[in-house]
Amino acid sequence: MKLAIIAITVTIPLISYAVFSSDSNQFKKTNESKLQVISSFYPLQEFSQRVGQEKVDTKLLVPIGIEPHDWEPTIKDIQQMQKSDLIIINGIGFESWLDKLSEINYNGIVVDTSLGVLKNSHGSSMSLNHNGKSNDPHIWLNPVFAKTQVQNIANAFSNSDPQNQQYYQENAANYIYELDLLDSKIHTELSGCNHNFIAFHDSFSYFADEYDLTQHTIISSYAPHVEPTAKTLENVINKARDLDLKIIFTEETADPKTSEVIANEIGGKILVLSPIEIGNNETYISKMTENLNNLKEALC
Repeated sequence: MKLAIIAITVTIPLISYAVFSSDSNQFKKTNESKLQVISSFYPLQEFSQRVGQEKVDTKLLVPIGIEPHDWEPTIKDIQQMQKSDLIIINGIGFESWLDKLSEINYNGIVVDTSLGVLKNSHGSSMSLNHNGKSNDPHIWLNPVFAKTQVQNIANAFSNSDPQNQQYYQENAANYIYELDLLDSKIHTELSGCNHNFIAFHDSFSYFADEYDLTQHTIISSYAPHVEPTAKTLENVINKARDLDLKIIFTEETADPKTSEVIANEIGGKILVLSPIEIGNNETYISKMTENLNNLKEALC
């Protein structure tokens, strides 16, 4: 086991990741009558599109394939933000670049979709999970919280474009209904299953709380690109053995060798549990359904 751990801790820093962007994500003001909206990362882009549809021009700020935890805006990105009417953010500190907006005297509206999801008596963000964790930004991974994010976007569009308020609210209600079905499906299909799973990084706290699960992690950080130490890997292997787990999760942008070393030591295998942070051709609901199917294989 120790030889395998040493091998992985030497190999991981040598791995580089291929990322790409597309000119199709270029912000274009094609219709002056439409709201010009920038969404900070992939799930919020989909939420905005589902609410605004043809009444809104939307742009994804963090390019497809880029990990949003590590992203910083370029001068070109800042120029695009200055042209927008609204910037849709996750909040809870997820957008580390947010202070740059005050530096450029941004005149549009910043829509914090976390409002009403996590709040204490002083109005600052905090976690509501029973583990007492705070400042975890991954609220979109709980479909119940995602519904609030969608409603916050609909309200912002309605305030900025009251003529189309009914349109935005109806679109939001239709999408929220789909999220309700997803929530019910997860509750039903994980009911009666085991509770413990090992995610790659600390991103499924709110999901676990919602569905009565217990998240353990390889990387005990809200950001995924922290290198695990040999001791960390050994501890995770021992935890997996103690809990009799046979599936270890990885993520799309993570080096799978980390999870593979653990899985090999316990005689198990790896599956993907996606934090849905980078965009692709799939939808939020289809990605969450894939997560559910992989969790069922691990727990049920």
